[in-house]
Amino acid sequence: MPLFRAPRPAVPATADPDAVSPSAPYRAWKQFGLVLLCGAWVLLGLFGRDPWKTDDAVNFAVAWEMVQRQDFLIPHVAQEPALSVAPLVPWLAATTLSWLSPPLDAPDAGRVAVGVLLVLLLVFTGMAGRELSGRSMRWVPILIVVGTVGLFERSHHLSEEIGLTVAVALALHGVALGLRRPVAGGVVLGTAGGAAFLSAGFMGLAWILVPALILPAFGPSWRHRAYAATLGIGIVVTLALAAAWPWALHQRSPALLDAWLAAERLSAWLPFLPGSAAIEPGWLLKNVLWLAWPALPLVLWMLWIRGRGFNGGLAEAGIVVPAVYAIVLLVSLALMPDPRVIQTMPLAAPLAILAASEVDSLKRGQSAALDWFGILTFGLAAIVLWASWIDAYLDGMSLRVAMLLRDSETGYGPAFNLRAMIAALALTLLWIVLVRPARRSNRRAVLNWAAGMTLIWGLIATIWMPYVNTRRTYEPVARGIALAAPAGSCIERRDVGAAQRAVFYYFSGIVTVPEASPRAAECAALLVQYGRLADGAPRLPGYSIAWQGGRRGDEHERFVLYRKGP
Repeated sequence: MPLFRAPRPAVPATADPDAVSPSAPYRAWKQFGLVLLCGAWVLLGLFGRDPWKTDDAVNFAVAWEMVQRQDFLIPHVAQEPALSVAPLVPWLAATTLSWLSPPLDAPDAGRVAVGVLLVLLLVFTGMAGRELSGRSMRWVPILIVVGTVGLFERSHHLSEEIGLTVAVALALHGVALGLRRPVAGGVVLGTAGGAAFLSAGFMGLAWILVPALILPAFGPSWRHRAYAATLGIGIVVTLALAAAWPWALHQRSPALLDAWLAAERLSAWLPFLPGSAAIEPGWLLKNVLWLAWPALPLVLWMLWIRGRGFNGGLAEAGIVVPAVYAIVLLVSLALMPDPRVIQTMPLAAPLAILAASEVDSLKRGQSAALDWFGILTFGLAAIVLWASWIDAYLDGMSLRVAMLLRDSETGYGPAFNLRAMIAALALTLLWIVLVRPARRSNRRAVLNWAAGMTLIWGLIATIWMPYVNTRRTYEPVARGIALAAPAGSCIERRDVGAAQRAVFYYFSGIVTVPEASPRAAECAALLVQYGRLADGAPRLPGYSIAWQGGRRGDEHERFVLYRKGP
């Protein structure tokens, strides 16, 4: 008996799926509703805000400078080459920016690329789920991705991780397709590898190819010429796509290629190398419990059912392929020096496919617990968001709400925006209608969870977006620095991050000079980024304080502009 089995069809091969579906008369309406839910999740949060730190600001600034310079080869941040920034996501953002601004503001036009990538993420996840587990499983992993807590807000930022997340989903589809169509699967896998490299460098390349290369160790389904052809084609296509950008850099100048290789530090994602930070294995365990919700408990249930040999066991391709990708990514994250939460995003697709495989076998009480936990959690969160907004609109933000939001300033009063209000009310009413008492099912619990996540994100992205943007935008800081800076002179910088330099240049045209640069001696001002300043801005010998400030309500990041002279 072969160790791996082909994916089980959802219905008999000769049967019409509609004929065995009790919801067949309403299938078109349900499909439309699912598309509408996914569309709302994709679009909410893309518009009506400034670039936020860190990744969103840096990638937008790189895309904006590409358009300004008409040079799409070399990433720049505030007029300085930034070859540590992978080019794919800025390329996409620069394309949408150049097409759509005007009429859209530049940040909004750039983030249209995020919407495109999120659509691709959902499509590729659904295609991989269908290829591995049959037609009936194309929507369940998509809904689990929409409901994933780790994608909340972060997935709507311009970041290299969103590009890598899409590439992982595409790789899953390519490997799955390779079992049936080796050549097509290899092309898809190679496209995913090239996209991952252009999104996240060598780490992205490893996250795509290593799982595909070790699959033959997990059974005979991957130990034959067809899969070898898939791998061979995938590697060739990957190398062709991945080599194009470094080759273009070398053609422009060999020094650019050397600078890129120097910026592509393996010690940033491999442990025990010279320059690597200490690993924190406990970080992943502490964070994945909530970042991977609701996929994680569903994956554990799958392991409990399949591990005892039921429903085909753990040997099916629909389990092995996403499991190998998930394990490789988890091990890499556990050993990664100084990991960040946003780097867990590529886990979304493999965990969603694993979680979806045994949703239908959940016991009634288990699915009801997940359903009611989501309804109560999101219902209470929506009540709090609405009540807090109404209170702030009528009387200004109270001290209690400000403390809850970790805001050091009170009295914020939101302006009334008719479009945002209509959207927020529509989302709330649609959620209430969706979760009303009805015929309960395991899949309905997953759907309700995804709808609840969309509701909360939607309320934040509509009625609360102006407030959140005032907390996270750097525009007032950039304007203040520009007004206080001496005219006709450069500004030296100390400890100013790339994201801050990027938005300062976008909002006010501020260009700074590194403290170690020989040009720094010519500058008449010094800009310093501090953390929390309990005792006020420190005095520096030979300088006077010209300006100091930070983002609204943020006491953990302060900027001080010093001018030379008393």
